[in-house]
Amino acid sequence: MTNETRKNSRAGNWWALSPLLVFLCLYLATSLIINDFYKVPITVAFLISSCYAIVITRGLKPEQRIYQFSVGASNKNIMLMIWIFILAGAFAQSAKQMGAIDATVNLTLHFLPDNLLLAGIFIAACFISLSIGTSVGTIVALTPVAAGLAEKTGIDLAFMVAIVVGGSFFGDNLSFISDTTIASTKTQECVMRDKFRVNSMIVVPAALIVLAIYVFQGLSVTAPAHTQTIEWVKVIPYITVLGTAIAGVNVMIVLLVGAIMSGIIGISTGSLDLFGWFGAMGEGITGMGELIIITLLAGGMLETIRYNGGIDFIIERLTRRVSGKRGAELSIAALVGIANLCTANNTIAIITTGPIAKDIARRFHLDRRKTASILDTFSCLIQGIIPYGAQMLIAGELANISPLHIIGNLYYPFTMGIFALGAILLRYPRKYS
Repeated sequence: MTNETRKNSRAGNWWALSPLLVFLCLYLATSLIINDFYKVPITVAFLISSCYAIVITRGLKPEQRIYQFSVGASNKNIMLMIWIFILAGAFAQSAKQMGAIDATVNLTLHFLPDNLLLAGIFIAACFISLSIGTSVGTIVALTPVAAGLAEKTGIDLAFMVAIVVGGSFFGDNLSFISDTTIASTKTQECVMRDKFRVNSMIVVPAALIVLAIYVFQGLSVTAPAHTQTIEWVKVIPYITVLGTAIAGVNVMIVLLVGAIMSGIIGISTGSLDLFGWFGAMGEGITGMGELIIITLLAGGMLETIRYNGGIDFIIERLTRRVSGKRGAELSIAALVGIANLCTANNTIAIITTGPIAKDIARRFHLDRRKTASILDTFSCLIQGIIPYGAQMLIAGELANISPLHIIGNLYYPFTMGIFALGAILLRYPRKYS
């Protein structure tokens, strides 16, 4: 029997999910129990759970188990993410070294009133993510600025970064060019415009409530008196990055252009010389090393879970006793949510569970516009709160804090999840339920 045949015939079982439980116990549970989020390095937690995943894989020789693990680690989506991390590190460090971040922070403090600082960052994250359709690109662009603002104003760093992360998922969930929107509408065979209409009725009220909270909390924010001269030319790299991203340019090209602009302006203003620019980019890329290792280990471990039948087990168990429209919608939400836990990629989770959701929708006469919305919203919810998701990892890396600290300060993903769950339980919007 070939590997491919074995892969296709492997039955789902709960034991296949145990590597994920090992990771969560080692990293999340241990950190919460001892109240120290740096005691257990996330790389070590992933290494142990990855080794465990390889050991429990049955029916393969040791070298074949490692090969199967490597298939997941070398997945094209993982490789694409690593390219983004490398370019993000090069851009972030070169921009910081030549003074772009300080210049952008000073500009923000100059034009934005103190009491609207938190709300302004949230609106910016929502707008940018809606325009470019990616949470990762939004986080890469805004996290360094948010970190700089936190330093200047005394606002808690994890709280400020969480505002960016939360806002980034607003657009990831709603944007017409978001891969999650494309995947959810294609698998459910509905029009993007219709899915947007249903989706916005559920999540826009959640965003407005979160915005009101940030406005209220911002009343106590006091920024230092602005005395520094704004170096307008040094703001150009960030304006370029945001402008090209909003224009729909590929995120890797956006980051590459940003790094080049940082070098050109840094050299022309005397902030950097050629070798200083090279050194800054090298330092930024090296600084992403831990993040790249985590991504590779997570990709391999999650592929091993899938190979051993973990996702098939979830699908089979959740769809076994579905009854009624409310139960059918809840099963779709749980299905995509747990699949996202096991893949750490909301698009892949939607693609994996989309056909099952379509069958459930057909069987229970659900509106496909709402099922597409449920798939997208609950996948973004889980992706926004797991500590090993790409968004949380890169935000933590750029701000030099633990992803768990960010999760504890998130408002929008949890509020979005509450509204989405309420939409199922209360049969809202009525027209699409």
